[in-house]
Amino acid sequence: MSAIEAVISDFGGVLTSPLMRAFAALQEEDDLDAGALGGALRRIAERDGHHPLYELECGRMTEHDFLSELAAQLRADLGRDVEMHSFAKRYFGHLEPNHAMIEFLRELRARGYRLAMLTNNVREWEPLWRAMLPVDELFEVVVDSAFVGLRKPDAAIYRLTCERLGVAPEACLFVDDVEPNVAAATAFGMAAVLFRSSEQAIAEMREALGGDGQLSEPSRSQR
Repeated sequence: MSAIEAVISDFGGVLTSPLMRAFAALQEEDDLDAGALGGALRRIAERDGHHPLYELECGRMTEHDFLSELAAQLRADLGRDVEMHSFAKRYFGHLEPNHAMIEFLRELRARGYRLAMLTNNVREWEPLWRAMLPVDELFEVVVDSAFVGLRKPDAAIYRLTCERLGVAPEACLFVDDVEPNVAAATAFGMAAVLFRSSEQAIAEMREALGGDGQLSEPSRSQR
């Protein structure tokens, strides 16, 4: 029988279509080279001494200020204006729910596993991503970096998620599409799966939960 009582899932790239596909579509719309946005963010970080994306995802920078800084840096880099303040609407327009993973999590919840979402995200984007998923139906705990001032792969955000669930790290299975986030979860004591495709991730999660592709029942105390 599996010792796992709770499953913790990332949002973007696990419960949605790949994030890099959405970024690539945006850069194509704006006639940007593939590395333009990343390069602009690195230059801002080198100049200011902190990475603007990390500040945004920890709620220490507003979306408006982040996009203004990014637009200014792109103007300096490219010698032309790039519309950034429509970024969120256009970005989410290129994301789709990953129905296979959503249905798998719904199956797990029906079998008594406790579910949490742990996401590095943007405070102002919460209405957009919540509209994509049955969040309240699936997850009893949602830990959003922008509201707690911590972000993956900081061990403190994994600790906070476990505390809110009331479950030990060793009783958690974590899934994320970013390798450092998975490595940090493993180092914290969780079982973890690196998402590469829905088929691969679901197979590995089933194995972690029950072995031989079958789900075992969680302990009675967690039902």
